[in-house]
Amino acid sequence: MTPQEQWHELKEVIRLERGRVQVLDEARLRGPMTDALVYAAVFGEGEDRAAARALLWELGQALGIRPASIHDLYMARGRGETSTHWTVPAMNLRTLTYDMARAVFRAALARNVGAMIFEIARSEIGYTDQRPAEYATVIIGAAIREGYRGPLFLQGDHFQVSAKKYASTPDAEVGAVEDLIREAIAAGFFNIDIDTSTLVDLSQPTISEQQRTNYEVCAHFTRLIRSLQPEGVTISIGGEIGEVGGHNTTEEELRAFMDGYNRSLPSGMPGVSKLSIQTGTSHGGVVLPDGTLARVKIDFDTLERLSRVAREEYGLAGAVQHGASTLPPEAFHKFPEVGTAEIHLATAFQNLLYDHPLFPAALREEIYAYLRKEHAADWKEGKTEEQFLYEARKKALGPFKRELWNLPEEIRATIGQELEAQFGFLFEQLGVTDTADMVACYVRPPEIHKTPADFGAEKALSISEGLAD
Repeated sequence: MTPQEQWHELKEVIRLERGRVQVLDEARLRGPMTDALVYAAVFGEGEDRAAARALLWELGQALGIRPASIHDLYMARGRGETSTHWTVPAMNLRTLTYDMARAVFRAALARNVGAMIFEIARSEIGYTDQRPAEYATVIIGAAIREGYRGPLFLQGDHFQVSAKKYASTPDAEVGAVEDLIREAIAAGFFNIDIDTSTLVDLSQPTISEQQRTNYEVCAHFTRLIRSLQPEGVTISIGGEIGEVGGHNTTEEELRAFMDGYNRSLPSGMPGVSKLSIQTGTSHGGVVLPDGTLARVKIDFDTLERLSRVAREEYGLAGAVQHGASTLPPEAFHKFPEVGTAEIHLATAFQNLLYDHPLFPAALREEIYAYLRKEHAADWKEGKTEEQFLYEARKKALGPFKRELWNLPEEIRATIGQELEAQFGFLFEQLGVTDTADMVACYVRPPEIHKTPADFGAEKALSISEGLAD
């Protein structure tokens, strides 16, 4: 179907009135029509892609699927207005994003889940070839397709400052993160996790001095975010104390970071609503020589103590756990039990795709051949081929993005069903079932409308020309 034919068909189910999109036939919209719009928003070119993104955004606004900040809910938790026995899953969808997001929404609708976050990290944006505007559009499209309603929490995960680049060209590295923050907010990311934990200097004599650059640069980004947030939105900001993979975070480090950070902000400016800490995990898990994952022991005592300090002394939602998706299933129920505010999940969803028995063997071998050739420098001495391939295969998601999206429908459907079950299990274990009403009580995202020009669609296929003629 040509773009012109798509627009003609769309005119039968939606219309533009006084500059706003109205849905005339939602049942018909929630079918191949949305599938085609999302595909055009990802793989279309020029005006076609921009117009599809603009339309999906406006459809989301019309249907009540609006990007939102979780800040007010988190601060209510910090004030003790909600229980602490729920842990928000923050899910990084690296590939097959539309299918994965649809599986999330199906699982959420079946369990009345409202407290959930879709996120993508600075590094993932690069190797998965998903800029913020695309990621946001696909998630909105998936929500439309599955009939989901409510605030949509999109999060910039690990907006991280490279310690190496900061040491040599600090202004350039800070500027790069600033540019990403601007891009993400414009795309509807109203939750941003700043990661300046890479700048912690353990050679300094006191904990406060060790954390100084961390909290000062985090405060700098906070001031920028507050200057950019839309009217009616207080963007949720996360800070990070200890880099994942390092030593476990202490109460003294948390207090040193928060006290210095608060001093660095103008009086009255809202700061972070949560803090990421280190408790023994690593991103992607610990890979054994045969390619399997080692069992990792989480320091739940540290999570519980630091979450309590964050809430009781600083009014935050609590501590955040990174690198958790590859933990054993029996570990997840512990996170809400100890008051963990948020947990970040990524690699296990990618693994389910790559390791699925229906995943085409020929495509997997093509991907692995690509990795052996293009990422040979990542194959460190002492690593087996299984370890190398496991650690490197995420870097093929961008180059093979179209091939993965175009997997046969029956394969994607089966994988989608298994993902739905996995998401459902996580929602139940993390205690976020029946949280839709709680979210609605504290989170009321404003309508934010955009013109086709905001997406670069200024010519033949703009919404106004496509729907109002």
